[in-house]
Amino acid sequence: MADIGHVALILALVASIYSMFAYILGRKGTNPALAKSARNGLFAALGLVSLSVIILTIALITYDFEFKYVASYTDLELSLLYRISALWGGQAGSLLFWAWFISLFSVMAALWKRDAIQKLQPYALAVIMVVQVFFLSLLVSVSTPFSKLFPVPVDGAGMNLLLQHPGMLLHAPITLIAFAAFTIPFAYAIAALLSRKLGNEWLVSIRRWTVLAWLLLGVGNILGAWWAYTILGWGGYWAWDPVENAGLMPWLFTTAFLHFSLIQKRRHIFKIWNLLFIILTFNLIIFGTYIARSGILASVSVHVFGDHGLDPFFLTFFCITLLGSIALLFYRRNDLRDETTSIQLVSRESTFYLTGLLLAGSALIVLIGTIFPAITRAIAGNEIVIDAGFFDRVVGPIFLVIVLVIGICVQIGWQRAIDNKSLINRFLWPLVAAIVIIAILFIAGIREWIVLTAYFVCGFTFFSILFKWFQEIKVRNQAKVESYLKAFWKLLLGNRPHYGGYIIHLSIVIIAVGVIGSSFYESHKQSLLETGESVTISGYTLTFNGVTYEETPNLFVAAAQITVYQGDRYLGELAPQKRIVLKNGQSVSDPAIRTSLVKDLYVILDAWSEDGGTILLTVRNEPLVIWLWIGGYIFILGGLIALWPGDRRQSTLQRPQAVGLKKE
Repeated sequence: MADIGHVALILALVASIYSMFAYILGRKGTNPALAKSARNGLFAALGLVSLSVIILTIALITYDFEFKYVASYTDLELSLLYRISALWGGQAGSLLFWAWFISLFSVMAALWKRDAIQKLQPYALAVIMVVQVFFLSLLVSVSTPFSKLFPVPVDGAGMNLLLQHPGMLLHAPITLIAFAAFTIPFAYAIAALLSRKLGNEWLVSIRRWTVLAWLLLGVGNILGAWWAYTILGWGGYWAWDPVENAGLMPWLFTTAFLHFSLIQKRRHIFKIWNLLFIILTFNLIIFGTYIARSGILASVSVHVFGDHGLDPFFLTFFCITLLGSIALLFYRRNDLRDETTSIQLVSRESTFYLTGLLLAGSALIVLIGTIFPAITRAIAGNEIVIDAGFFDRVVGPIFLVIVLVIGICVQIGWQRAIDNKSLINRFLWPLVAAIVIIAILFIAGIREWIVLTAYFVCGFTFFSILFKWFQEIKVRNQAKVESYLKAFWKLLLGNRPHYGGYIIHLSIVIIAVGVIGSSFYESHKQSLLETGESVTISGYTLTFNGVTYEETPNLFVAAAQITVYQGDRYLGELAPQKRIVLKNGQSVSDPAIRTSLVKDLYVILDAWSEDGGTILLTVRNEPLVIWLWIGGYIFILGGLIALWPGDRRQSTLQRPQAVGLKKE
């Protein structure tokens, strides 16, 4: 079976190479037979890569330890779901999973029938094939999942305990699918440059692909934060780790692109910027993968795969794609001149422009901070690590300014002068609401000016969006004589990208509220407790009642039994635990978390005595963390609404501007 899987990958590589050259030679459309055979090559490659995935999945499910990959990442004790997740849990398997989705998306792109992109399609599919050939080449040579073992072991090494978490079932595959999906916008951007079709057609055509990839990567980042929070036992959700940053940077550049692309569609400007953002997004994904898989930053990251010999290949591919793309962009610069250079200072264009610059600037800062240890090691021979505090101090304020600009942007129209009185009227109630919130927080005892300023900005932006949305509902209510609920629903259905954007921006504000609270008001206490002793933190009293043990042939679990009171009110029991793999001594702490809308009580079992009568316990107060996850759910909702296709037959009377709303 392993041989069949490996041969299938070799044949998929051959089919991909053939399709790549066939699309290049037949790009002018003068040879329909060649173009058809190129598309058949895509289908063949997808079928062959799918066969390899099926073979490896069956091997993982059936404990086929003849496969070196299966023996490396599973064992007889591993549950079915995590055996399946091992498909993307290791180096070679994750590359195969990534290549599989590139192949799937290439077929979807080939079947994509849209007049505006027909002349771009051969160029784009050729570029996609270049990427696919790169991954398949690695899979058949450097990092194959179909190596065999002899003699066949009776059991495998097992999966790292940190990976045996629901985050492994969600975060990892969603992030890899997002990475694969970004290949499509990049391919069409390069196709536009190669074909000199540099109008808005390529931009409009790739919108859904870009939003899909952007949404998936955003969800992946949120799930990664949740995974870290619930398993690592440190009470945090984002440590500015190089691998975490590798997922954040392309998301920031794509967000900048989505804002700038709206300006280009309306004003035919920022053409170079949009192409540059797409190019940088794709190349940062490749560079982030190089960071994660080369071991170059292994000393400052807990997430890297380690050095498996892939670093020269990913670095070479990154250099070729980045330099080649930038050179092509420079070569076509004369075809990318803006049709106008004027932007009204107080307009939505100007706020989008500022937002895009801030997003791109923050991504560059994160990039420099991430690779700084490698730079200093190469120049001076020793690493200078930039800690998380640097990113908090530098990037945090930039993000807060972005939140403020969102609140301003939503109240300002496209390229239209607005008098001072109108501006005051638009911002009055959001400002009043924000001031009321700050007053409440001040009365509640919050005195730090940084926190009050941050929450003022969040409050202003939150209510600015809500008030603007209500105004639009009110206009439709009056124009169409509908109930407010019906007007809300009709507006939402009539302009899904617009109102999906509103929901996404609300989610960003809600996430910011959670980040601010947890960053400034976290507290913790570590205590050595004997049975019956208690520790108090943030109004909670925790009493230690003993340690329970559970043992399987491969796993030992110790759990502390903790009773929790808030004042005199009994809240329940918590059982933080530590799991230890018996055959290799690997251990992981599973915190017990009691969540509320105000704060999380986060309890970690650090150590215990042999008789179980004494424990070392860390208790953390984590304020407002739940709002990150609530914001994440709202982000997904907004993204799906923005992505969901509208009814092309829908009457324009259902659009906001047709019922008295000004087009903004």
